Amino acid sequence: MNLPLHTGLLGCLEAGLIAFLVGVLVYAAWAWIGRRTGMQIGHVLGWGAVIATVVAAGLDAWNLFYIGMVKLESPLYARLALAGIHDADNLGTRVMLEVIGAVSGSVLGWWLFSHRHAAQDAAGGADTTK
Repeated sequence: MNLPLHTGLLGCLEAGLIAFLVGVLVYAAWAWIGRRTGMQIGHVLGWGAVIATVVAAGLDAWNLFYIGMVKLESPLYARLALAGIHDADNLGTRVMLEVIGAVSGSVLGWWLFSHRHAAQDAAGGADTTK
């Protein structure tokens, strides 16, 4: 997300909470799309979790990958790479909490938006509320 949040553990928790909310909202959109197109719940949940993770942790995860995999051949290149990262000391914790938050938000969205339709889906689309 690369938002100007607090540094340290508080900033990591804020990023995780924002990712959690993104997960719920993205799953809500996918649940609506899935209902209209007849997608299976596994596909809806999977795509919701993947897209929420990419949206919530995309830039931070890319920075973590870049720092870990690219050969920074001089201290100047390392310093330049770290200068563009908000709270580079806690980047790994931040990415981990963003991924956990996005997936957990998608699962909560599944629980919130799909449980009321479970009986109808199990009955093959028949209205079982009567």
